[in-house]
Amino acid sequence: MPKSEPHPYLDPQARWALATVATGVFCVQLDSFALNLALPVVRDALHGSATVTPWVVSGYLLAAGSLMPVAGRLGDLYGRRRMLTAGLALFGVTAVLCALAPSLPLLVTARILQGAGGALIMPAGLALLTHACPPGRGRRAMGRALGLAGLATVCGPFLGGVLARSVSWRAVFWLTVPLALASALCARRAAESRDPEAGQSLDGVGAIAATGVVACLARWLEHAADWGWAVGAALIGALFVRAERRSSAPLVDLALFRNRPYVALTAAGAVANSATVALLYVVPWTLQRAEGWSVLEAGMVFVAPAGALAVGGPLAGRVRPGAAVPVMALCLASGAVALAATTRGTGTLALLTAATAAAAALGVAGGLALTGTQAVVRRERAGEASGVTKAVMTATAGVGLALTDAGAGGGARPSLVLPAAVCLATAAALVVACVLRLRLAPGLVSVPGPVLVLGRVLIRALISVRALVYVRSLASARALASARALVYVRALLLVRILLPVGSRADRRRADRCGADRRGADRRGAGQRQADRRQAAQCRSARCRSARCRTDRCE
Repeated sequence: MPKSEPHPYLDPQARWALATVATGVFCVQLDSFALNLALPVVRDALHGSATVTPWVVSGYLLAAGSLMPVAGRLGDLYGRRRMLTAGLALFGVTAVLCALAPSLPLLVTARILQGAGGALIMPAGLALLTHACPPGRGRRAMGRALGLAGLATVCGPFLGGVLARSVSWRAVFWLTVPLALASALCARRAAESRDPEAGQSLDGVGAIAATGVVACLARWLEHAADWGWAVGAALIGALFVRAERRSSAPLVDLALFRNRPYVALTAAGAVANSATVALLYVVPWTLQRAEGWSVLEAGMVFVAPAGALAVGGPLAGRVRPGAAVPVMALCLASGAVALAATTRGTGTLALLTAATAAAAALGVAGGLALTGTQAVVRRERAGEASGVTKAVMTATAGVGLALTDAGAGGGARPSLVLPAAVCLATAAALVVACVLRLRLAPGLVSVPGPVLVLGRVLIRALISVRALVYVRSLASARALASARALVYVRALLLVRILLPVGSRADRRRADRCGADRRGADRRGAGQRQADRRQAAQCRSARCRSARCRTDRCE
């Protein structure tokens, strides 16, 4: 029977879902970056301290990233449209509170609550759109929504800076209030969806542990020299795994981390998102500090990279699920080359050309991390999968900024060499995994054990060589103590630690398969013996009934 083609058009409910998700993610991404350049204005207006002011941005991102796994599961349990509407309502109310905040502590508190609303919007909205669209059309619709979010990511800092200096920093929050209201009205016309196999209760211990893990991990990646956050993330992570194994209705099904396409796309998406954050920092810094451009001029010139990043979402929606991993590797490799060219380019034209190419490649990679992961998991638990993916991408966003040596003393120019190297190493790992057929696609036949071992040895050797070359290239103890060296080496060590876990799991799975095969062989041999005994009894019974006295029957 021929396979039916997906309907070329979206029904009205799917269109309303696309409208509400696109507007909602635009609000979330706009408020994530709109105050970056306006923080000095906010500090002067509210007479705040230098230590509290950065929490206007950090508190929002930390709350949004750490609560996304819980928010995704809440959508699966109680309805994605309901959670999306609740998130939009909380986001709009807290935006009003931010605009009316009379002091800096109250503004930080309102921003944390606004981040909680953003955490409900993102995973619930993506899962709602996945279910509202017919199979084969959801990826393209999600790509359009993510393209609008990418445009907000790039234009947010410049829009916030212009509004803060020409009107008021409070105008940034008043801008998002009507958008959140319009998105909530559109959500009322979308179809509701939830996980029919889910229970009616939330795994409380798993929710608290998951939030703590993401929060500690994000703080450690922002402050690489503080190992206390890393220890806290490890301890809470062990508690989370234990709680999920014992729970009858876990917050996150641990089988999700055995889905190799999902893990590969999520990890690569985190790398692409970190490199995008680094690009968004370095290029405006270069235009304003090195070229002497104003904020408005730099924002107008940066329209081309912004458009390229926004187009990446719709392009990612057109990639087939089976080709997501190879395309992700190609995008990361292209992005690495463009990032290196951005650093070494001379002149404004060369800088903007390389930045536009890098933004296009990284935009497609970031979009694939969300559209591809939704295509390789069960639709019933789409909210859970999108929550975990967005949490990982948000928590690791600060790594890209640390790799550029941002904030280093001496007024040194930030560089994109290390983000480019990380993108290239990730692309190489994906290529090796695809070539060795490490079961990165659903239904792919398992390869022999020696080939799997050889593939892991090659990946570990690649990582070890890159770490050795990097460490030897550090010329002084001061460079060894730099934040980017600590972040880069620790990331490599973390990958080295996690790689054997997969090999041990494969050996255990192979042992179980071998035991099941041997048991089936024994059962087959026993059944054949029983069949022979039964056949012999039948022949003897026939001979006695016929009173046969021949030698053959005797």
